[in-house]
Amino acid sequence: MPSNALTLAVIGQGYVGLPLALRASQQGCQVVGYEVDGQRVASLRAGRSYVGDVSDAELSAALAAGYLPTDDPADLAGFDVAVISVPTPLHDGLPDLSAVESAARTVGPHLRAGATVVLESTTYPGTTEELVAPILDAASGLVAGVDYHLGYSPERIDPGNQRHTLVNTPKVVSGVNAASLAAVQGFYDRIVDRTVAVGSPAEAEMTKLLENTFRHVNIALVNEMAMFARELGVDIWRVIDAASTKPFGFMKFTPGPGVGGHCLPVDPSYLSWRVEQHLGREFRFVELANEINEGMPQHVFERIASLLNQVRKPLNGSRVLLLGLAYKAGTSDWRESPTMPLAEALAAAHAEVVVCDPYVAEVSLGSLPYERVPFNAEELAAADIVVVMVDHPSFDPELIASAALLVFDAKGLLRGREFRGEVL
Repeated sequence: MPSNALTLAVIGQGYVGLPLALRASQQGCQVVGYEVDGQRVASLRAGRSYVGDVSDAELSAALAAGYLPTDDPADLAGFDVAVISVPTPLHDGLPDLSAVESAARTVGPHLRAGATVVLESTTYPGTTEELVAPILDAASGLVAGVDYHLGYSPERIDPGNQRHTLVNTPKVVSGVNAASLAAVQGFYDRIVDRTVAVGSPAEAEMTKLLENTFRHVNIALVNEMAMFARELGVDIWRVIDAASTKPFGFMKFTPGPGVGGHCLPVDPSYLSWRVEQHLGREFRFVELANEINEGMPQHVFERIASLLNQVRKPLNGSRVLLLGLAYKAGTSDWRESPTMPLAEALAAAHAEVVVCDPYVAEVSLGSLPYERVPFNAEELAAADIVVVMVDHPSFDPELIASAALLVFDAKGLLRGREFRGEVL
């Protein structure tokens, strides 16, 4: 490693931080990946990736190039750039920025004059300047925008997306002043193909929330339309296909059993909370979208019970096979997955719940209280009803249609095929 190589500290080695760390290593940076989870650090040091978009081979190459996974804050000393990419969940429906605060307190003592700190975690407008800057200033004795550079750049990682990657997805960048913006943009220009500068960290923070709120609201729209269309005797999937032929003014969204991952179930609520706290008003679109999307697992539950009732089987005692634990096809990410509340509701109704997801490792689920089974004809035939929750590439629709006794397809995977059951 050249002695003049840029030293990067990435705080958080999850689905956002780890790809960034490895890309920076490929670009010649000396990278420290800080992670509070000791088991993750041990896995990384052993060359075992737990992030679906990062292969063991890529990780091993980065380790050979000097990438250092660590849970020791002392290893952060001497960084030129620090990027904070830690979770920002909801706690009792309210934004929980404790991980961001902790990360800033960890970085602060190692902050030197002339260095750059960037927040990537999704959050409400104002976080970088109102929360992160004071913590860094207090811990370092320096002043943001005067002694060191500070900015915000929202992550745009889409797990499992091989077409739009960290490198070729435009990166929005910002700084607390012109010098900070130049420093932040200069760093990301080394990492990605294109950067897009905006006027302030608050603009960048709100950009991320707009992107995810747009998706959240439109998914809620088609989910509600799907429920009404069924009662009206209309095939919503054909309606969506037809509308998608319009070359302007329409973007395709499809219904499903709910929304999952870190973004959609969480991020829009950061915006609605900020609006309510600072403006004293409700963000009605977000609240309505939350209500509809959070209610979809219950709708799927009711459809399952109705289908079983039609074949004279009670939900109580029926074997229900849920296909898919992840929130999205082709990924292992099961955070906020709608399969979980559905499974809980089914178990509470005394159904025998079994689950199948070849993408989600057993270890990542901890003590999941449901039997896990492989995807094969025997397990499909053994269930009283099969519920398609995720359209994983490995879930063969022909096999499901031919082997399952009864199916509720919440993803439209079996459309156009003969099978016994219903599509959402």
